[in-house]
Amino acid sequence: MKAAILSRYDKNGCDLEIGEIPVPEVGDRDVLVKIHAAGVNPLDNMIARGEVKMIVPHACPLVMGNEFVGVIEQTGAKASRHSVGDRVYGRMPLERIGAFAQYAAIDQNAVAKVPEYLSDEEAACVPLTALTALQACELMKPRSGETIFISGGTGSLGAMAIPIAKSYGLNVVTNGSAANRERVLALGADRFIDYKTEDYSLVLSGMDYVLDTLGNRELPKEFGILKNGGKLVSLRGMPNGEFAVRSGMSAVKRLLFKVAGRKCDRMAARKNQRYYFVFVHEDGAGLERVSEIFAQRRIEASVDEVFSLDEANAALQKVATGRSRGKTILKMAS
Repeated sequence: MKAAILSRYDKNGCDLEIGEIPVPEVGDRDVLVKIHAAGVNPLDNMIARGEVKMIVPHACPLVMGNEFVGVIEQTGAKASRHSVGDRVYGRMPLERIGAFAQYAAIDQNAVAKVPEYLSDEEAACVPLTALTALQACELMKPRSGETIFISGGTGSLGAMAIPIAKSYGLNVVTNGSAANRERVLALGADRFIDYKTEDYSLVLSGMDYVLDTLGNRELPKEFGILKNGGKLVSLRGMPNGEFAVRSGMSAVKRLLFKVAGRKCDRMAARKNQRYYFVFVHEDGAGLERVSEIFAQRRIEASVDEVFSLDEANAALQKVATGRSRGKTILKMAS
């Protein structure tokens, strides 16, 4: 089969090789998926630059790609959760990525059926960002009627996080460019702040939760709008000791991440707040819930540009520029 392969880490960016490799073997609890399309994410560039080696130390050569949609062609001897012919999507397991390929073998519990109304390209936009939003909400343990601020909610993460937060009964406040106001409100946001005319840190206070998508420079402002005892979940801040413990890491890594995340933990401690870092993991049951939310709300997934597998490097470069208006997709040849 054809696949896009990383031969070595390179802090200056990646240059994937498009080559032929064997179709992966199917374990007893795996399904073999013929991949139709794969989402291209900033995470893929981060992996190629070696920026997540401390969290997941991938060995090279490495078939790249973290999320996909496709059809099951084979099931393992003990894989009874799905059937041949099922159209599924998933986030590849952290230690076994490989969605930039024509086939992938993946644990049956990491995939879920795709909402029928989504095209392959649209469905490939969903797993990584939707599971990120869902797992962030699970860390928060929110109660209906509480309020969450989602920073920069006009991007692909916001498109998933807003309806998922609403499914928990939360009031949603977000910010971004005014051009996206109506689209974001249609997704379910209760309040939209135009970042060019208002500073959210000056007009908001007492938030029960904050979902941070912007990282370290924005964290002081985000903690500032959070109530005493509130919870902040970050996708872009520093991993901390709590994250290392939750992820089952070694004692050495727990110590390293405790030191790395100390600044964030100290900011949170000033008002008895909690800081969490999330690095999304595979979760078929979570994706089943996402599929239900999508089916009920008929949520649209935003596709920016579609590339072929042979154009994987061009797709990664586009994502690296940060100019995508929606998800960049790799489509596999049939």
